Amino acid sequence: MAQTDALIATLKKALKLHGLTYRDVAQALDLSEASVKRLFAQSGFSLARLDQVCRLMGMEISELVEMMEHARGRISELTERQEEELVSDSKLLLAAFLVVNGLTFGEILEYYTFSESELIRCLARLDRLRLIELLPKNRIKLLISANFAWRRNGPIQKFFTAHMREEFFKSRFDADGEAFLFFSGMLSRSSNEVLLKKLEQLATEFDDLNRHDKRLPVTQRFGYSMVLAMRPWRPAVFERLQRKKN
Repeated sequence: MAQTDALIATLKKALKLHGLTYRDVAQALDLSEASVKRLFAQSGFSLARLDQVCRLMGMEISELVEMMEHARGRISELTERQEEELVSDSKLLLAAFLVVNGLTFGEILEYYTFSESELIRCLARLDRLRLIELLPKNRIKLLISANFAWRRNGPIQKFFTAHMREEFFKSRFDADGEAFLFFSGMLSRSSNEVLLKKLEQLATEFDDLNRHDKRLPVTQRFGYSMVLAMRPWRPAVFERLQRKKN
């Protein structure tokens, strides 16, 4: 029963990550919202209904179980000081990024310019940070939860933001697999909230696909970056022309 309760708790978290509510689940299952709340409270999901809810999120039941297992005793983010340690050493940061994305010891050596001793030292430091457990024969066991993320506005996010300004946007975004979309307009607060929710859902889909594709060989995966941003903004030249309120 404890495992069932843990699975239902994980299901709640997954629904929240996908921006879905009890009402959304009720519609998918053709039940009342009160009935859905009872199912969650009593952990009373049949396998068929659990599968329906997973499909609502674009997931398999096996992925939900994996998410539950990963979440047990796993960290969801590093501390500020731990991230600072990673950013202070470019090879250590690269090693962390690669192991979080599922590369093995051998794959890192094959595709990146680490010596074996350098990589072992980096992995030993990641072991001390409890990001991984370095096992015999240099096998790597991740110690992070399925919803692991770098700290919001933390050292690593700031590192990537700085490099985005200098490198990421120096592109025409017209090659295969690239896109740049820019829209500007005047929205109500309610419309803004709708779009913010959709951005959160898209970010969740990116994470889900990234986690799903970790099963593929590294030769079939490529480094992609996606930026989602929205805020009140107009060019300064427009601001200067706005009539001041009395």
